[in-house]
Amino acid sequence: MKTIAIYHHKGGVGKTTVAINLAAALSKKGKRILLIDIDAQANTTFAVGLIKFQLEEHDDLKDKNVYHLLESGTSNFIGDIVRKSQGFIYPEIDVIPAHISLIERQQELTRFSAVFFRLAQKIDKVKDEYDIVIIDTPPALDLYAQVSLIAADYLIIPSDLKPFSNQGLISVQNFIKQTINESKEGLGKLPLKILGVLPSKISTNAQYLKNTFLKQKNVITEKYKLPVMESVICERSALSHCINQSIDLGELEIPDPMSIISYAEKKSDAGIAAAEFELLADEVLAKIE
Repeated sequence: MKTIAIYHHKGGVGKTTVAINLAAALSKKGKRILLIDIDAQANTTFAVGLIKFQLEEHDDLKDKNVYHLLESGTSNFIGDIVRKSQGFIYPEIDVIPAHISLIERQQELTRFSAVFFRLAQKIDKVKDEYDIVIIDTPPALDLYAQVSLIAADYLIIPSDLKPFSNQGLISVQNFIKQTINESKEGLGKLPLKILGVLPSKISTNAQYLKNTFLKQKNVITEKYKLPVMESVICERSALSHCINQSIDLGELEIPDPMSIISYAEKKSDAGIAAAEFELLADEVLAKIE
């Protein structure tokens, strides 16, 4: 089993889009996937179809989410918390959901030093049940990010390659060097291996791709000394449309999101976006296997 964190200190770089659709593409290739959402925005949880309710009293996630994995070392294991995605991909994948209450409950967790290792320890207990675990992390240098990266074997850094995103790579590198790898060493785990910076939310404009894009990629390797992945995830309308699907249920409009892989089976114009994630899945498998 391999664990991959999807992380960048800067938000808005397509982190959740990468996490969910990479999970779907790997699942289509026959891999047993566990997708963990540890971002209080819960965008991954929404995208895999687990927030279909419209009224607060129907919220069935508040008492069983990723927080409960972290709060105790002797109870609430992955098998107790895991859900199946709903309408996201066939076959559906296993998901540990997030919840908005993660924000206010972070302070409770910081009182216990053992919390930083609990996710890693609980993932290890299901190492025979999954081939790949993907963790969608918050765009922060907080406890949840630290817990995620300590648990991970590999890291993908989605980036739109713009100046602020590039400048944020220094924080990512320092976080890994000064905090994450030291903690992993204490667990007897190998240092976090960076698979690469993944160009994400990239414009499809031909002039941009010919000129600016190549210069931006060179900055990553030359200035920041980080590898750049061969795959490129472009900014395409289909990636937004597949998440914003809905169905009418009586007087309510219920969210009905799906992966780009499933969406492309219904909409031929989504095929290019789906193919980009299939290529990304191939690249990831080649690098971790």
